[in-house]
Amino acid sequence: MQTIVFQLKPVPPFRLDLTVWALRRHPDNLVDRWDGQTYRRVLLLEGQPVEVAVTQTGPVEAPLLRVAVSNAHPHWEWASRVTVVLVKILGLNFDLDPFYRLAAADDRWGPLAARFRGFKPPRFPSTFEALTNAIVCQQSSLPLGMHLLNRLATTYGAGWPAAPEPRPAFPQPGDLAGLGPESYGNLGFSRKKAVTLMELARKCQTDRTCLDNLDKLAGTAARSRILNLPGVGRWSADYVLLRGLGCWSAFPGDDKGACQSFQSWRQQCHPRDRQPGGRHLEWWESCRGLLYFHLFLHRLASEGYLA
Repeated sequence: MQTIVFQLKPVPPFRLDLTVWALRRHPDNLVDRWDGQTYRRVLLLEGQPVEVAVTQTGPVEAPLLRVAVSNAHPHWEWASRVTVVLVKILGLNFDLDPFYRLAAADDRWGPLAARFRGFKPPRFPSTFEALTNAIVCQQSSLPLGMHLLNRLATTYGAGWPAAPEPRPAFPQPGDLAGLGPESYGNLGFSRKKAVTLMELARKCQTDRTCLDNLDKLAGTAARSRILNLPGVGRWSADYVLLRGLGCWSAFPGDDKGACQSFQSWRQQCHPRDRQPGGRHLEWWESCRGLLYFHLFLHRLASEGYLA
């Protein structure tokens, strides 16, 4: 085993810091880690944990990324597999020019898009991870949800053995399928969420195609299938559509944090604006999810997390 180092060129503009913050959501996230310079995550390749470290070496308008994969096999097939994951979770090939043109014509959203220029919409690497995050965080504060997700990952995810501090990979369905409600309860989960997570993991383990091809369905069809899963409501379905499947028209409207960010931004930037909030989103139907991410970044910036 060795460390493989290679470079990636995202579609410009690109800012790794903003993209990673939108992905990790909270500074206590132990799965998606950020030290101000380097993004790190433990992935499983052929059942073996490898740590991926990504650093931006090129400027926003001509971005270049340095990727180091530790504990990897010394052949470039693994570099290709890591590239596929990074392109997905960091949105490296996503072209935001149409969004910027649309935002530039709107005096409400234009300044927000300009402020966070280079951000790319992130995604979880699997629909299972997106669903698990949604179930854990639904009807819960983000700090509490992240605390529970960290406990789940450190207890049942594959660990990175070369570090003294916890560096867990996110658990796979097989890691969780054999657990009973009491195992989740010992981590602090309510019985309702424990049963939901248990059923989801077992369903994905016994039918490994149950979440396949969701990203190939139209948004409404995918949403209907997600809502048929146990314990999934409207907010969770929209959350999975946006953060799991890359459906950029999805906006988790029941998200209290998003609504608070929206109202805070409106009052800060447009204090005289009394137009109902929903009308701001009507003609943005195809990319409301991008507005959701920008509002989330606005919230993180107001809390002092963004440099």
